[in-house]
Amino acid sequence: MKVLIVSDTHRKNENYFKILESVKPQLVIHCGDAEGSEYALSKAADCPVQIVLGNNDFFSYLPKDLELKLGSFRVWVTHGHNYGVSMGRERIKREAAARGADIVVYGHTHKPVVDKKDGVIAVNPGSLSYPRQEGRRPSYIVMEVEGEKADFAIEYL
Repeated sequence: MKVLIVSDTHRKNENYFKILESVKPQLVIHCGDAEGSEYALSKAADCPVQIVLGNNDFFSYLPKDLELKLGSFRVWVTHGHNYGVSMGRERIKREAAARGADIVVYGHTHKPVVDKKDGVIAVNPGSLSYPRQEGRRPSYIVMEVEGEKADFAIEYL
């Protein structure tokens, strides 16, 4: 299964629409801060779209987090702001382990990362609209899941 992971689009959706055409995912995971554009993000995709609540998603009924089963993996999706991700990944990884998750997918920092250390895989796609990593290129992650194997590729526009 090909999964497109994005975050922090902040109503600036042009890059999201472009990558949907090129990636052609079977599932989209949006890690929050869609800022009211949930309908547009979901309608544009030819697959299911799962979106969680970000710290800028005011007046939204999005879920705070989600638990998904992808292949043999338990995946926990959250925005991350409630777990101090701007200061590091340790706390969110501990919470993911406590929830029985193999993979935690989160946003908020606007910096892409795939951290496979210490049992739980932590995945952050960065931001398609307001990147903060060195070079400031919009980023996303393509996750390929097949049975007991999961591969992650950080992609840039």
